[in-house]
Amino acid sequence: MQVRKYVVTSEEVLAEQGRLTGRTVRRAVCSAVIANPLAGQVGGELTELETLGAEISGELASRALAALGVAAHEVTAYGKGAIVGTNGEIEHAAALIHPRFGAPVRKVVVKGDDIIPSTKKIGAPGAHITLPITNKDDIWSFDEMDAIDVWIPDAPMPDEIVVSVALAVGGRPFARTKKPS
Repeated sequence: MQVRKYVVTSEEVLAEQGRLTGRTVRRAVCSAVIANPLAGQVGGELTELETLGAEISGELASRALAALGVAAHEVTAYGKGAIVGTNGEIEHAAALIHPRFGAPVRKVVVKGDDIIPSTKKIGAPGAHITLPITNKDDIWSFDEMDAIDVWIPDAPMPDEIVVSVALAVGGRPFARTKKPS
């Protein structure tokens, strides 16, 4: 696995619309800029990217957890995504973040019964992607349905992939949207 760099960002929301949150509301995302071993190839076997997803996802989750600044069992929500450089195909992102990516993330965050929401796209350096975030143990918990943005000015280059894991605690600051009864 060739990692060019890691980029970690975090945010803590203290107030919104002039109102203090009065509680911990944090989001963090760790992205890796990696070489796409299948760049320039159309079609074909994807096993190499599936293996790569299993190898890198735990590291991404560990770095995001460190930036979040809470214990693993306190993480309430997660998300993932990938931007494939222009010499790749969207299926490269799917192979990277779907078949084997989740188990190492769940190991880091202790549990995680529900699907890790995701998004993927093809993009040039500086491409922007919004990662969806949902509750890790109850995808229908509306309070944690949120998002965090990712962009890296010099990535992905045509033969690279930006792959990201987002973690969160606290949900949206003043969540009050409920499931219909």
